[in-house]
Amino acid sequence: MSGLRGLVLDFGGVILDMRWDAARALEERHGLPRHALVETLYRTATWREIECGRGDRQAWLDEAHGLLEARAGRPLPRLHDAWRGAQHPIAANVALVGALRPPYRTALLSNADVSLPGRLRAARLDALFDAVVCSAEVGIAKPDPAVYRLAAARLGLPPEACVFVDDAEPNVEAARAVGMTAIHYRVDRGDDLGAALAALGVRPSG
Repeated sequence: MSGLRGLVLDFGGVILDMRWDAARALEERHGLPRHALVETLYRTATWREIECGRGDRQAWLDEAHGLLEARAGRPLPRLHDAWRGAQHPIAANVALVGALRPPYRTALLSNADVSLPGRLRAARLDALFDAVVCSAEVGIAKPDPAVYRLAAARLGLPPEACVFVDDAEPNVEAARAVGMTAIHYRVDRGDDLGAALAALGVRPSG
């Protein structure tokens, strides 16, 4: 085994398939511009507050819906709910993380609202992780260097002993800057996480 002993994973895009294809289908069906769903939900000043644990979650969701209707110029069904409902765990990655424990220690590091821990329990994914760092609970979000160091500390490891996996390049670059080995992973382009980790010497012991 290499000197890598910890695995720090993003949730949306690494453990959860964000279903960008479903988002695009909804946008096309309702005559919305491309990326309208993600931009109105996650590319706003309100979301930046929510992901750091400030503000009201339902008010954020209502605002996102209003922004979407403003783009459409007409009333719409709750399309963000439909998109989120289409998302599901990536079975291969869930199985991989389970197979890596032990000897590897695992953490989830997600820019997420306060509903994340409950979602993990409901999907029976919480047992996959030795630590869960939810940005809304700790008040720090990626790509702040402090949140990567916190995730490593909760595993009892230095950043240099951890591999970080995320679907957003800025978050990957920030992890590298604090000393982590990092992988930019995109399920929507067919990336194989098991192969990427194996190339670093991180593989199930069996």
